[in-house]
Amino acid sequence: MTELKELFESFINTGNTLLWGSLLVYLLLGVGLYFSVRTGFIQFRSFGHMFSLIKRSRLGANGGISSFQAFSTSLAARIGTGNMAGVAVAIYLGGPGAVFWMWITALLGMSTSLVESTLAQTYKVRNEDNTFRGGPAYYIEKGLGQRWLGIAFAICLILAFGLAFNAVQSNSIAAAFGAAFGTNNTWVGIALMVCVTPIIFGGMRSVARVAELIVPFMAMSYLAVALYVIGMNISELPAVFETIFKSAFGFEQAGAGAIGAAMMQGIKRGLFSNEAGMGSAPIAAATATTTPNHPVAQGYIQMLGVFIDTLLICTATASIILLSGALDTDSGLTGIALTQAALVAEVGPWGAIFIACAIFLFAFTSLIANYSYGESNITYIFKSKWAVNIYRIAVLGMVFIGAVLDLPLVWAFADLSMGMMAIINLVAICLLSGIAFALLKDYQTQSKAGIEPTFDRRKFPQLDKQLDRDVWK
Repeated sequence: MTELKELFESFINTGNTLLWGSLLVYLLLGVGLYFSVRTGFIQFRSFGHMFSLIKRSRLGANGGISSFQAFSTSLAARIGTGNMAGVAVAIYLGGPGAVFWMWITALLGMSTSLVESTLAQTYKVRNEDNTFRGGPAYYIEKGLGQRWLGIAFAICLILAFGLAFNAVQSNSIAAAFGAAFGTNNTWVGIALMVCVTPIIFGGMRSVARVAELIVPFMAMSYLAVALYVIGMNISELPAVFETIFKSAFGFEQAGAGAIGAAMMQGIKRGLFSNEAGMGSAPIAAATATTTPNHPVAQGYIQMLGVFIDTLLICTATASIILLSGALDTDSGLTGIALTQAALVAEVGPWGAIFIACAIFLFAFTSLIANYSYGESNITYIFKSKWAVNIYRIAVLGMVFIGAVLDLPLVWAFADLSMGMMAIINLVAICLLSGIAFALLKDYQTQSKAGIEPTFDRRKFPQLDKQLDRDVWK
């Protein structure tokens, strides 16, 4: 049994080293660069348009899930413990320059998010309750005609996001509350199960409503504290940015590996955080009833999610750490402990409590959003309410287990599953990108003509044959 476990661990570690050490990092960046060039760097050209769509994103749902609710759900999954703990680890291991490479990753990833979310909207299907579902599994089957590959993606996502990463989120909540309030992990796990149960048994609508309420509040609160810290240290801000840029290219450090460490840590943590290209966020994007009534509208909105996650929330964490000087001490702190120590140094003891509460909100919303991703894919595979209910019970079990146990092997397996689903999704969106580019051109042509963009499936005869009859009428 011991030899079997060691063999399994070796397999997982080798797979993660291969995927996350080289292949997936370069593939994600390469795809992001390709999409950026093909769309004329739309993330910069249409930056203002994203915000104009967000202003109208609560309209037109007609009893379904609004664009804003879908956006909040995807943002709930994106903004998690990685925005605080992950950023701290990246800076600790890669230096301040890691922040620069997180920015680059996000800016390129915005175009990838546009493409995958547009495809998710295009190929979505209707539920019985007037809501939609979709995502990579659906556009792989309908667009590429490969249901087996769609099922492979769905299984990887269920294992990673639906189960393992939910254990990670509950573990982070239990650890933060234990450090700040001395709570017992078992009781934290039970409390989390009690809080989560009515939300996940309420289905996708319930998740969307909770995300819509909590996500804007938690993001604005965290940014407000970061701005307060920046304001207190405004004179030091230029020096911090100078350090970031110099460190990013190894100008401040001895050794040829300095730039490589900054680049690799920044890129890896950026990809983990903003999820662009992973195939998870499109699942939320597919649920929206868009305003205007065009698939590309949600693609624009999802680009904004990548921007908020990395360029705002992750930068806020980095600013707190770098301005506090906590990185310059010999404490050896990393992860959430480093972020906590940095904020305490700036605002006093209440900083530790604030971080604990922020972790709770960040991790809790990630938990329910991750659940919704899994539900959509369980439904894709089985099309059975019994399967969904069994999945819900399994999620609750993982929430409790994650709170009371440390399961590094399970989480390493989740990383491998996420890497595999990302590979599948990236291949799929590259093969289907021509459709996304054609839809983007259609959207922009109508917009330039002063017409509110509306998707007419009859303009795309081949695509029209692939779409469900009761969607995009």
